[in-house]
Amino acid sequence: MVPETPNAHEQLLPDRHPQHDLFICDVADAVLKDLIPSMEHPFYSLSKKPERHARRYEHNGNWIEVRPGIRGLATIYDKDILIYCVSQIMAKLNKGERVSPRVRINSRELLQFTNRGTGGRDYMALAEALERLGDTRISTNIRTGDEEQFSTFGLIDAASMRRKHGLDGRLLWCEVKLSDWVFNAIRAQEVLTLHRDYFRLRKPLERRIYEVARKHCGDQPQWSVGLKLLLYKSGSQSNLKKFRLMIRNLVDNDHLPDYRVTFDTETDKVTFVNRGGLCDLKEARSWQGHLGPGDIDAAREKAGGWDIYMLEQNWREWMTKNGIHPKFPGAHFKSFCASWVENNGRAS
Repeated sequence: MVPETPNAHEQLLPDRHPQHDLFICDVADAVLKDLIPSMEHPFYSLSKKPERHARRYEHNGNWIEVRPGIRGLATIYDKDILIYCVSQIMAKLNKGERVSPRVRINSRELLQFTNRGTGGRDYMALAEALERLGDTRISTNIRTGDEEQFSTFGLIDAASMRRKHGLDGRLLWCEVKLSDWVFNAIRAQEVLTLHRDYFRLRKPLERRIYEVARKHCGDQPQWSVGLKLLLYKSGSQSNLKKFRLMIRNLVDNDHLPDYRVTFDTETDKVTFVNRGGLCDLKEARSWQGHLGPGDIDAAREKAGGWDIYMLEQNWREWMTKNGIHPKFPGAHFKSFCASWVENNGRAS
């Protein structure tokens, strides 16, 4: 069960679609998944106005350069589309289904999933977001899976859209082809679950602060970071004084999902304290089922020479991390072994 966010009614956006359609992107429980690399590093603009200047960030040997297209940098709101795609692909992987970098999106389902309105302007904004995602170019040496990539790429390689009654009509659906870099990260399970109230955070910087906390604090009891470093990791263009006021607002209103925020003015340190839901969830996630002898033999055929019991341990740890309780564990483990060999090669 996802823990409730304190002060949700006072500080968060209203839940526009409390009764989600049961067929939404095969993720009826609205399980939000995000890529760890994009939570660690500031890929996205936090401004509601177009940003048209390039950025470069360096930290602990990793660097990224982000360059905008004609409509500006992709924003943290544009990222909602990728969260939807990642969530959909991970839901299929958890069922042992085949996946591809091409994702068909029902526009209305996406808007509901991301807690947006479903008026004409919302569909127009969705089309513009796809353009920014495709045009924004990233160069980085950040690892995804077993690769370290230095080339330049987009977040999506292509997008096609279908409208009703011509160009002025409502956007019905779109198909997105994720870049190889993004798809590699998904296949390597470099994802984390987000709280469902992520889409209810009002300010772009609040979303970004939550991402940083979710990545670094995770299910630990707490995590502390200096204010200047947190500002840098956020990618915010605000000065330190304005950023400090925003942090104090998070402290005073106590509305960040999953974490309580404290701020020590003497040391200028921010501490994120786990509210306990993630710790409890970690315990509840563990699957205690067993594989039969036939399941082991079938999986060994897909294991590429890797030790099957080592792979079983990795599979169980991965399921615990992602809260997975497979309905057909034999088929699920077999698929995991095939994905492991695809990502890591055959055992030498």
